[in-house]
This record gives sequence, C-alpha cells and structure tokens, in this order.
Amino acid sequence: MDNPYLLMVIALAVLAIADLVVGVSNDAVNFLNSAIGSKAVSFKTVMIVASFGIAFGAIFSSGMMEVARKGIFNPSMFSFDNIMVIFMAVMITDILLLDFFNTLGMPTSTTVSIVFELLGAAVAVALIKIGADGGSFTEVTNYINTSKAKEIILGILGSVVIAFSVGAFVQYVSRLLLSYNFEKKAKWVGALFGGVALTAMVYFILMKGIKGAEIANRSFDFINGETIKDYLEHNVLKIVSVSFVVWSLLSYVFINFLKINIYKLIILVGTFALALAFAGNDLVNFIGVPIAAWQSFQAFMDPSINVAGLAATEFTMDVLGKKVPTPTLLLFIAGMVMVVTLWFSSKAKDVLKTSIDLSSQSDTKERFQPNFLSRGLVRGAMSISKYLTIVTPQTVQDKIEKQFEKPVIQLVQGKTHELPAFDMVRAAVNLMVAGILISIATSYKLPLSTTYVTFMVAMGTSLADRAWGSESAVYRVAGVLNVIGGWFGTAFIAFVAAGVAAFLINWNKEVMIPILLLLAVLLLVRNSISHVKKSKEAKAEDTLYRTESKSVQGVIEESSSNISKVLKRVSKINENAINGLIKEDLPTLKKTRKTVDKLEDEIEDLQNNIFYFIKNLDETSVRASTFYIDVIGDLQDIAQSVAFISKVSHKHINNNHKGLKKNQAKELKEISEKLNEALTKTSAIFDLQSFDQIAPLLEEKQALLQDVSKYAQIQVERTRTTESSPKNTTLYFSILLETEDLLKATMNLLEAHASRK
Repeated sequence: MDNPYLLMVIALAVLAIADLVVGVSNDAVNFLNSAIGSKAVSFKTVMIVASFGIAFGAIFSSGMMEVARKGIFNPSMFSFDNIMVIFMAVMITDILLLDFFNTLGMPTSTTVSIVFELLGAAVAVALIKIGADGGSFTEVTNYINTSKAKEIILGILGSVVIAFSVGAFVQYVSRLLLSYNFEKKAKWVGALFGGVALTAMVYFILMKGIKGAEIANRSFDFINGETIKDYLEHNVLKIVSVSFVVWSLLSYVFINFLKINIYKLIILVGTFALALAFAGNDLVNFIGVPIAAWQSFQAFMDPSINVAGLAATEFTMDVLGKKVPTPTLLLFIAGMVMVVTLWFSSKAKDVLKTSIDLSSQSDTKERFQPNFLSRGLVRGAMSISKYLTIVTPQTVQDKIEKQFEKPVIQLVQGKTHELPAFDMVRAAVNLMVAGILISIATSYKLPLSTTYVTFMVAMGTSLADRAWGSESAVYRVAGVLNVIGGWFGTAFIAFVAAGVAAFLINWNKEVMIPILLLLAVLLLVRNSISHVKKSKEAKAEDTLYRTESKSVQGVIEESSSNISKVLKRVSKINENAINGLIKEDLPTLKKTRKTVDKLEDEIEDLQNNIFYFIKNLDETSVRASTFYIDVIGDLQDIAQSVAFISKVSHKHINNNHKGLKKNQAKELKEISEKLNEALTKTSAIFDLQSFDQIAPLLEEKQALLQDVSKYAQIQVERTRTTESSPKNTTLYFSILLETEDLLKATMNLLEAHASRK
C-alpha cells in the first residue's frame, strides 16, 4: 500500500480494541468492588447495573477525548509524521503495561499510564526534532503542555492522599452514627443517610452524564435561557439542597412504606454511577489516542485542510488543538466492547479479588508479606492509638466501642455461612465518597484516576472500620504499599517504555512497527496462556481443603482426603528432586522448589485454620481438635522434609558442585523408588479409608528405615576411606536424614489412624 499511515491507523484501531479489553479487566475493580464485596445484591444484578452504567458513560464521554489530543503536548509543534509515531508508541506500550498488571492481579491506573506514555513518547520525539535542528534540549518545554501536564499529574497524586483521608473520615463518622446494627436504627436515620448518599450520586451522574451529552449545550427557557451545562455549574448549592430534601423524603417512603432496603438501593445507584464515571472518564485512556490518530489522518488527507499538499513530515497538527466531536457510533461500539469484556474477563476477577481481600472485615488468606515499612507504619499507628486512648475519657471510649461492636451471627450446628467482605454501610460510603471526589475532578476537566480514588477510598474506609486489626494490619498495609508502589512504577515504566518505542519507530517505521506489534501479540498470548495455566492449577483436584467436621470420625474422613493429596504430591516432588539431582537437571530442580513452596503454603493455611476449627467445636467433640492438630503437625513435618530434600538438591546443582558418585546415585535411586512406592500405597489407604491395611504397610516402612540406616553406615565407611568431597557427603547425609524423618512422620499418621479405626 502506498500510504503507510493508513496502515498505522488500521493498526491503531485494532490496538484500541485490545486496549479496551485489557483496560476493562484492570478497571472493573473501580465500580464492582463495593457491590460484590458487600453481597448486597446478586452478582448477576451487579453486572447488569454496571453494564448499563458503562454503556451510558461511553456515549457521553466525548468531552474527555481532548486530553489525548492536546492535554499533554502542543500539537502545533509536531508534524503529522511525528504525531503518528507518538500515538503508535503509546498504544503498544499501554497494552503491554496494562496486561502485565492484570496478569499479576494488581489494580493500576489507566489514566496514569496513558498520561505518562503520551508524555514519554512526546518528549522522545521532541528531543529527536531538537537534536536534528541543532537546538537546545531546554526547548523541550515548547513541545510539552507543561502547565496542563503538571496539573494532571499533581491531581492524580493528590487524589491518593485526599481519597484515603476523606474515605476514612466519612466512614468513621458514618459508623459512629449508624453502628453495625444500622438496619435496626430509626427509619429517619436511614432516610437521612439515603438522602445524603443519593444526592451525591445523582449529582455525580448529572455531572458525568448530562454534561457530556450534546443536549447539555442547548439553552432552555425554563432555566432562564442557560444551557444545562452552565445551569449545573452555576447552581450547585440550589441543586444539592433541593435534591437532598427530595431524596430524603423518597428514602423515607422507600423504607417505611415500600419496605425497600435503602442501603441496597444506594449501592446499586452508586455502582451505576461509578460504572458511568469509569466509561466517561477512562474511555479516553483506551480509544482517545486511536481516535485522535484517525482525525489527524483525515485532516492530513483532506485537501481543504492540507491545501498545499504538504508531506507528512511538514504538515503541522494545529487541527488537534481545535475541539472536534467524537462520533457517537464509535463511542457506542467501544462501550459494547467494554460490557462484553466485563462479563467474560477472568483477569478482571483476579484484580477485583486483590482489592476486596485488602478491605475485607473478616480473615482472608493474606496475599502480601509484611515489610519493614508496613511494620513501622503499624507500630506508629498503634502508638498514636495508645496515646489517644489515654487522653480520651473512658465514657467516650465506651460509647465509641459500642458503635463498633459487630453483631454475632448464630448458625445452626453443621451449617456454614459465607460472610460478606464488609457491610452495606461501608459499601455505600465507598461509592458515595468516590462519586463526590470524581465529580469535583470532572467539573475541572481533570482526567482523574478512578482507580486511585476508588481503591484509596476503600482502603481509608477499611482503616476507619477497624478491618485492619492486629492480626492483619501489617499484611494489609504491605498490600496497599505494594499497590501504590506499582502505581509509581507504572508512571516511570510508561514514560521510559513509550519513549524508547517512539525512538525505535521514528528510526525505521517499516521495520520497527511490525516487530513491536508482533512482540505485543506474542506477549499478550504468552500472558494469557500463563494466566489460564495458573487458573487451572488453582482449581486442581489435589488442592487442600479446610476441615469443618466437629467429630473425630468426621475429621478422619475429611482429613484423609487431604493426607492422600499431600502424599501424592510429596511422592512426585521427591521423585523429581532425586532424579534432578542425579541427572544434574537444574530446570527440574527449580520447578520442584516452586511446587514444594506451594504445598507448604497450603499446609500453612490449614495450620492457620486451627483456631477457627477449635472455636467451631461443641463441647462433646473437643477430642477432635487434638486429633486434627496432630494430623496437621505430621503433614507439616512431611512437607518440611521433602522441602529440605528439594532445596538442598537445587542448591547443590545450582552452585555447580560435583555430582553424586555412582554408588551414591544408585543408593539414593533405590531409596527413592521404595519411598515413592510406600507413599503411593499410603495415599491409596487414605483415599479409600481402608485403615485395616495399615499393619503390613508399617512393616514395609520399618524395613525401609533400616535400609536408610544401612546406607548411612556405608557412607560413613566411604567417608573414612575413599570419599573426597565434603559437599557430596553433607548432601548425601542430609537427604538420608530427611528421608528418615519423612518416613517417621508418615508412620505417625498411619499409627494414629490405625488406633481410630
């Protein structure tokens, strides 16, 4: 094709669709977190409401498209060729960056990524132009819209602190007024809360929805000839006051006469509002650049604009500085792509889980490990808390504590109840505060990071609601710090990566664009395959499950399944470790180490559940706790032994030490085969619960223990006479000793169950 820029526009259109998919996967957490975490309504209802919000928000988002066109750089300083290089570099970088964070299950900001990508690519191209013209690098400020870029960046960074602080304050006040027994409060209390929340959200919808629509720019006589847009901006206090009275009265009617749960209604309206905000505010991040590229191409090819028929390297892009409406059809198509992605993206669920786990009121499996910073922050907060306790009168403390008392849910014996991550008051506050903050940002035309706002509001409300107790605080704070660190990493990586991509594309478009596009496709496919593989592993049938029975017999039946699964995995790990050691196969040993780490984590999770297991027992079943503790202890011993064998084998080969002697390899191979055979038989016994076959198996294991002792004695003799490698000797003895411990722990399990049959 004679026109390479048309190919670039087509490529950008395809990239826009891909960016929509990875972007929605990341940003779904913004508007689904509160509704799903509180379990206020069914998952299907939440998704339907969010889908309508996205569809409306996408159609009304045209105004925000200006950010991609002229918000970061001065288009008049760049030629059409420069602009296409910048846009291509931005889109390739954006897809790869967002997909990387989605694969990690970490929420990041699509706004920050697009802003810093535009900034990085524009700076790179500007420096190339300045260098070619022999100018000074200080001239780069002429190419960049520094005031607007600074305003956007400061707004994004400031939103982190403001969202967290405001969220914490509003939640604390709300909890003091409503307590955890909010549904038992007087009806007028719920009506007032509903009035405040619904007023905030409806005004938010007006700001985000109607202001972006074409009808908002028409004047009407009933509002004194003003446009709807101007009327909304000039009469904020009047609109809010009237709205508060109306919604408070309606809330009272809903509660008192229609028997509607006002908190559920708030959550549904808030979910719709934030989904609308997400599409209206963040759609520019996904399709703003391709649309700007398409409009640039139209201007370049239009003889009425490019009158002199200038070449791409000479035609300046003053046209991007003018306001050009985005076709509604394109916005609608983009909205539909976002809705479909919302329903079918598994990566969106992973990102959502991270946010809900960090704000959960109940105990969850903590994903993040504490670090020195999280420990320091928690210690500091505890010190401040102790000081406030000293200076606060006891009567005031008692009243506050009463408001924070959580209701106890009585369950029928043998029944379980999956509690929501947090209650509807916190969910409503999350949505209300996030909506207000984003409304304020939108009124100033700032492409605020909805991810930053919604995530930090959720974290602030979690802190105020005492979700971060002494048992979980260091883990939750570490998680928040990891996410925030990822955000700053996003900015730096986006700036540098887009700059490098722009440099490469500008150097040779015909070669570098196909290479970068191919690289993007390969990485997306690779990450997708990796994600599917991890999802399958998480659902693997050998995953361990917590025991919930309350009798000894019930514990035996439930724990037998876990024991069987552990022994199968231990057998495979041991076999791979010994074979990898003998063959000096480092990749196999490395993979084995990762496998054993996963096993240890799962057994540790069972260990952590002991407290809740014992608390759930009735007085007649306390004996079951001792038995269960012994079982978990033996499983830990088995896992630790095979982990040690795996790790010392990996370390030995990884450090390039001498391989095993033939005799050592032969002996270890024999021991390994006998051990794996014994573990397979033991696993089958627990799988079938055929405990009458334990006696002969115990005799086999005893004979194997004697073989281990025999080979240890043989190695002693070799060491005294012919052995010359201290490392080999240490390794060999270590494996034999851990094999012996593994056998003894397995025999303990068999003997314990033999006595219970």
